[in-house]
Amino acid sequence: MATRRNPDGSETVTDGGERARSRKLRPLRALAPFLRPYRGMLLAALFALLLAAGATLSLPVAVRFMIDQGFSAENAAQVDQYFLALFAIAALLATATSLRYYFVSWLGERVVADVREAVFSHILRLSQSFYETTRAGEVLSRLTTDTTILQTVVGSSASIALRNVLLLAGGLVMLAVTSPKLTGLIVVLVPVMLLPMILFGRKVRVLSRRNQDRVADTSALAEEILTAMRIVQAYVRETWEAARFRSAVEESFVAALARTRARALLTAVVILFVFGAIVLVLWFGAKAVLAGNMTAGQLGQFVLYAVLVAGSFAALAEVWGEVQRAAGAMERIMELLQTTPEIRDPVAPLPPARPARGEVRVEGLSFCYPARPDRRALDDVSFAVPAGRTVALVGPSGAGKTTVFQLLLRFYDPQSGRITLDGVDIASLSLAELRGAMAMVPQETVIFSTDARENIRYGRPEAGDAEVEAAARAALAHEFIADLPQGYDTYLGERGVRLSGGQRQRIAIARAILKNPPLLLLDEATSALDAESERQVQAALDRLMEHRTTIVIAHRLATVLKADRIVVLEQGKLVATGTHQELVQQGGLYARLARLQFAEGTDAA
Repeated sequence: MATRRNPDGSETVTDGGERARSRKLRPLRALAPFLRPYRGMLLAALFALLLAAGATLSLPVAVRFMIDQGFSAENAAQVDQYFLALFAIAALLATATSLRYYFVSWLGERVVADVREAVFSHILRLSQSFYETTRAGEVLSRLTTDTTILQTVVGSSASIALRNVLLLAGGLVMLAVTSPKLTGLIVVLVPVMLLPMILFGRKVRVLSRRNQDRVADTSALAEEILTAMRIVQAYVRETWEAARFRSAVEESFVAALARTRARALLTAVVILFVFGAIVLVLWFGAKAVLAGNMTAGQLGQFVLYAVLVAGSFAALAEVWGEVQRAAGAMERIMELLQTTPEIRDPVAPLPPARPARGEVRVEGLSFCYPARPDRRALDDVSFAVPAGRTVALVGPSGAGKTTVFQLLLRFYDPQSGRITLDGVDIASLSLAELRGAMAMVPQETVIFSTDARENIRYGRPEAGDAEVEAAARAALAHEFIADLPQGYDTYLGERGVRLSGGQRQRIAIARAILKNPPLLLLDEATSALDAESERQVQAALDRLMEHRTTIVIAHRLATVLKADRIVVLEQGKLVATGTHQELVQQGGLYARLARLQFAEGTDAA
């Protein structure tokens, strides 16, 4: 076990494979910026809280006067007044409690909604290196489960804790006013009652964090299985996956049970200690009444305040576990919010060239992925793509073709070398300007869970319906979209499951056509299609590539033949450039690929 000091001064403990855990409630301070915009509502909630606490603390005083003065023959007429006063206090208590509940619940819902929005907006801007090492299910768990825990605390537990702190403090003051001697005995016993809260509270905090981590593991596993459902069923692995998920759920259950056991023990010990102390104090009080040192009304008042103090202690013990759990949840959320993207806009971005031509130059590019720092994905690669021309990237798997796209889009920055777009270093451009000048059609098309129109409009959100339809026609997608049950308004299903592979590709091409960028990146979209779909998609691609700078990762000979120039990569190094005929005559890697990888088109060559 090791201790690490954080930048904010707090200490963090690491234990084996467990995440670092702060020992204190300091993570909850991070909620302050989210509460600040709603100071008015917070003050209203505190005012209602003070009213409710004041009304509660005034009840024992009314009871005392009723006992000492109301139940006597000479004051019989005042009994009605005392009961009316009690009812008025009860009405005030009901109104204040209702307002407190509304204000605090509103705050909880609003603050948690803001936290969720902040976390999601932040993770959208994190670099690709973050997603190399973090599972989507883990992020979703923090975005949903952890924020729900926060909602419980901000919208309920925090208010209950404050209410009971006020009742505890006010009750102790009124106990001292009623009987200083008996109150002194309670004060002596207070440290004994606080000790289990402190000791068990820390244990609950650690167990809560561990429970939340196990829940996140379960969510991540479920997300992985559900997104691969076709493969799971195709390989008849339902039973095996169910067993794997059951094991993860059981681990989560065991962790939750340990947390629940600790919280239950904490509650039992605190209640036993508190009420044991109160019984002891009341025994002394009964002796004082019998000796004539206290009135019956004073003892009644003292009893009620003692019950309030005891109840407040018990409630705080109950809420303390929730607060500890929320601190663990906020700590996990802050881990996300404090993660800084490695790829950011330059301090003073340069303006892009106008008009944009899409000319690309790659100069001495070397790069290693963060997850594989000892292996170069690209090693001193240089080539140029003139404006309006098509360059094909060719090479075996792992040669670095996709890495070129990743660096062009600035998902990563190279360790050395640079890329220029229209003569401007892409590292000097804002990410929005850089990526706005490109459109990518990947091999694995992404279709969102919405209708066909919005999937195409994703390329340019401000485009009108006529522009969307024109893009669909250019991509040869209009006919099949029009045949859908609701045409362009047809919901395409999660990941586009209602469409064929070729239809999904043409939706993606329509999206790129609508964006109309000067530079097009194609991870050849026809390699996994049947002959008819390939013909239609290739026709759509040909239209998309007209009068546009294009870099294509080539898998088919037909694509290579259409390229103005071919760049051959092997193990991250550029081994040859030229036209198809030039490279075939040179022999070597490209000629071998032309015979093997491009075998279906060799006769045409």
